[in-house]
Amino acid sequence: MTATFRNPILPGFYPDPSICRVGDDYYLVTSTFEYFPGVPIFHSKDLVHWRQLGHVLDRPSQLDLDGTPASKGIYAPTLRYHNGIFYMITTFVVSQTGERKNFYVTAADPAGPWSDPHWLKDAPGIDPSLFFDDDGRVYYTGNRVPPSGQQYPKHMEIWMQELDLETKQLIGPKHSLWDGAVKQAHAQEGPHLYKINGYYYLLIAEGGTGFTHAVTIARSESITGPYEVCKMNPILTHRHLGQNYPIFNVGHADMVETQNGEWWMVCLASRPYGGPYRNLGRETFLVRMQWENGWPVVNPGKGIVEMESRRPDLPERRWPTQPACDSFDGEQLDLRWNFLRTPRGEYWSLTERPGHLRLKLKPEQLSETANPSFVGRRQQHLSFAARTVMEFAPQREGETAGLVLLQNNDFQFRLEYGIWEGKTRIRLTERRQGEERVLGEQELRAQKLYLKVEAAMQAYSFYFATAAEEWQLLVQDADGTILSSDVAGGFVGAYMGLYASSGGQASDSYADFDWFEYTEIQS
Repeated sequence: MTATFRNPILPGFYPDPSICRVGDDYYLVTSTFEYFPGVPIFHSKDLVHWRQLGHVLDRPSQLDLDGTPASKGIYAPTLRYHNGIFYMITTFVVSQTGERKNFYVTAADPAGPWSDPHWLKDAPGIDPSLFFDDDGRVYYTGNRVPPSGQQYPKHMEIWMQELDLETKQLIGPKHSLWDGAVKQAHAQEGPHLYKINGYYYLLIAEGGTGFTHAVTIARSESITGPYEVCKMNPILTHRHLGQNYPIFNVGHADMVETQNGEWWMVCLASRPYGGPYRNLGRETFLVRMQWENGWPVVNPGKGIVEMESRRPDLPERRWPTQPACDSFDGEQLDLRWNFLRTPRGEYWSLTERPGHLRLKLKPEQLSETANPSFVGRRQQHLSFAARTVMEFAPQREGETAGLVLLQNNDFQFRLEYGIWEGKTRIRLTERRQGEERVLGEQELRAQKLYLKVEAAMQAYSFYFATAAEEWQLLVQDADGTILSSDVAGGFVGAYMGLYASSGGQASDSYADFDWFEYTEIQS
């Protein structure tokens, strides 16, 4: 029986994957947008099982996300290795209409520490990549508006310029390389350049990162072109399969050759459920490819990404499974936890009360483009249960703490305990398009409070208890589609986590969380 693996290899909000191999080790990074730390980095021996080593951008000196709107921030990193040094290059999208700033960082060890950013001057566009040529020269590729102007909406081109590693700046002329395989496909982006058997291959994404996303390729005997377009383009897409197919918006790929001579591609895609809704965001998938007549053929005989496929010809290497329950017993937060924007102020602690995560109430709220007292992790399954236990004694009106599910500042669920109209209550608030609605509440006084959400696909039910496992239903089957970017807009997947707010005022209050548990619910 042929051994197989299951996609996605990184479930949940892990988009724009980039991969490189060093010997028999594989490393992979993904986008993080407004979340901190930025750019998780993973390690694998077999391309199927991955463990997180850390984050590339884990210091405020590397990543200042103050005021960064939802779905802006860190876009599309590329990871490369050359002469003992790892390079990660990416775009920082400052605001909705503001500057796109490209930079790279380096490290001798992929687990870090990584350098502070080397900001590149006069590097327009997004999705930068680096290519190290045989002659020792290094090249930057990215996308930009064509110098001659856009011929249709979102018309972009891929451009290239040499990078001087000594001055850490772009030098020499800019070269226009290619504006895609399909005219008016739009949003030509995500370029990666490779040299294989004497040809330079330019792999890009086209069609936008939604349903019409696609992977296309061109090649040239000269790095500056002209580039010959592959007649089989797009070499990978699912846009022809319809919106009911279980994997869609496939694109933004990177290629890697194994030490055994096999070729594989990582790409982003989504798993819609309950309609064309993608609560988990864009995830990382793996698909086989091979070369025929000088061109790549993706998943020969099928041409699509599958949920289950034959494994790579590599020795299997599993990592220890991560615990479903985080008891907050360590000195550092687990790598799965993130903050909204760069954390400012010492508002969380694992040491003030050992064995607990203490969140101090901050004036900032989840409805703002701010850094609230929030510690979150990704939703990674279509159906799941998440629960926690909290000790919290609100002192005044507006002080709240609890369990939240978040798409962005305008689309979220908040299961909170706090004071409203002078009374302590447990309350579930739905925030949709910036408007808030109380879906359920109950007057309650509790020194210790258990909170739980269970999601059966798009039906999210919320519970509370004052004693372990004595759950009371607060709201059943709330509409979970507000956690999808298809409703909320943007590019990120759903998060869940722990939250404490003083509602815009100063406060000395805090909430202590003893543990947090997340498990998949098998359908």
